[in-house]
Amino acid sequence: MTVKTNELSAELFLRLYTSVGWEPPGIGQVQKALENTIAAFTAYDDETPVGMVRLIGDGGMSFYIKDFAVIPEYQSKGVGTLLLNTLETYIRENIAPDWAVSLELISSKGAVGFYQKHGFEERPCEWDGPGMFKMIRQDG
Repeated sequence: MTVKTNELSAELFLRLYTSVGWEPPGIGQVQKALENTIAAFTAYDDETPVGMVRLIGDGGMSFYIKDFAVIPEYQSKGVGTLLLNTLETYIRENIAPDWAVSLELISSKGAVGFYQKHGFEERPCEWDGPGMFKMIRQDG
């Protein structure tokens, strides 16, 4: 299993994205998102792409995990852990030695245990409010 950084095309993104049952955005929207991504990581089994994750954020204080998908037949086989470890190593290598940064995400219901196993805290917690989001749509 290998991970390639910043080689994710919009077409491959859509293939991996829909493999887990998510409703796909348009290809133009995906291309724009990839242009503005800090780093994208794609896992391969030999030459077969089996998972992906994007890292977005401000590069200084906050990073956000987005579009973390592993094709169903490769789930629970270490692909997610490999991608997450690669992403965290990337962050450590790209921040100043004395910085502490926030790594955030919104988990799908079935993946909460995976993230907890890797040190993420469920929200809300004692000292902070719940993670929240809002979808904004341009009609027309």
